[in-house]
Amino acid sequence: MNYLIIGSGVAGTAAAKAIRKIDQYGALTIVTTEPHPFYSRIRLIDFLAGDLKPEQLYLKKPEWYAEQGITLRTGTRGVKINPGLKNVTLEGGEELPYGKLLVATGAVPFIPPIPGVQRQGVFSLRTMDDAIRIVEYTKTHREVTIIGGGLLGLEAGSNLIKAGCAVSVVEFFPSLLPRQMDAAGAAVLQRRLESMGFRFYLGAKTKEITGGDSISGVTLEDGTNIPCGMALISAGIRPDTALAMTASAISATPYQSAIRHPGITLNKGIVVNDRMETGIPNVYAAGDPIEFFGVSYGIWPAAEKQGEIAGANMAGGKDRYAGTTMSNTLKVAGVTLTSAGNIDADGKEESIVVETAAAYRKLTLKNNRIIGAIFYGDTAGQQKTLAAINSGKDVSTLLDALRAGNFDKL
Repeated sequence: MNYLIIGSGVAGTAAAKAIRKIDQYGALTIVTTEPHPFYSRIRLIDFLAGDLKPEQLYLKKPEWYAEQGITLRTGTRGVKINPGLKNVTLEGGEELPYGKLLVATGAVPFIPPIPGVQRQGVFSLRTMDDAIRIVEYTKTHREVTIIGGGLLGLEAGSNLIKAGCAVSVVEFFPSLLPRQMDAAGAAVLQRRLESMGFRFYLGAKTKEITGGDSISGVTLEDGTNIPCGMALISAGIRPDTALAMTASAISATPYQSAIRHPGITLNKGIVVNDRMETGIPNVYAAGDPIEFFGVSYGIWPAAEKQGEIAGANMAGGKDRYAGTTMSNTLKVAGVTLTSAGNIDADGKEESIVVETAAAYRKLTLKNNRIIGAIFYGDTAGQQKTLAAINSGKDVSTLLDALRAGNFDKL
């Protein structure tokens, strides 16, 4: 069998490992636009502190690919899938044949149409090369404005402060991390970040990135001007479906919410079934570019599991994907934040909250079961809580202990 994987991130690499567990001899090629082997995208924010080398983020060294009999094609892009010919056209015109194909093209940063976004000194952070360019630029530009107060923006800001930068954050929502924390928890987080040196503009919208060829500041809709020599756009990601679109002559239009190709459907992402199959025979998809039963996950654990299942099935397995609980565990300003399931940001469900000046824990309950949780600054009971969410455990006999903050009783 001839296996071709487009994308060398966690989904593509997990798929390659799964294939090799079943088929040790089939031809296996990974194509990536990156010049680097598989690295930890999660740790790119640590790189911004300026004390790491790119090689320290590598999760697979070049030798690993040779040992596994994998051909790694770096610095090139798949530009067209030819299902009838069972090959993929690369930039430059070369055609790579496949017996089984995996589209694991990841995601691309969303760049809002802000006037001045093209100016020198405006960055996004998605790849190793992005991180390298940011570190180099901050050596001479120490005032940084981050547009977007999500997890990536806050973690990036924390490490830029470690590198000696002054950091301002512009966030459209009135509180930080609206997807991961409710308003009370966000207030605890904000106080800690401000004590580190962060400056926040909440409930604010960027009107313009000002300057000449290079950025000199960020102007908000209310007229506030934030002087800075660099801006980091942290406004989320979008599934990279460009390659999948080429499997048909039909193009997307702004007026189509779902585009039906001969054998492939694109909605928020590439629609797959529970075997990670697209509608085109022998073509699979996994990771950030996919949509599974209406959900685009965009998190590492989901991409890894999807890649594993896709790879196993490409090699003849019968594995099925049942979804992944939306959970993030990351360091925000050096403090662990875990957010899982339904955090009930609007206060519609029953909840249990344990709060101190520096920590915040919350359980969301429904029908005597935990359906979501937030842990910030205190991880007591976290693993048992996540297990209870995944298993749907009945906690009716434990409510008094939980209200007393004894989450480890789970």
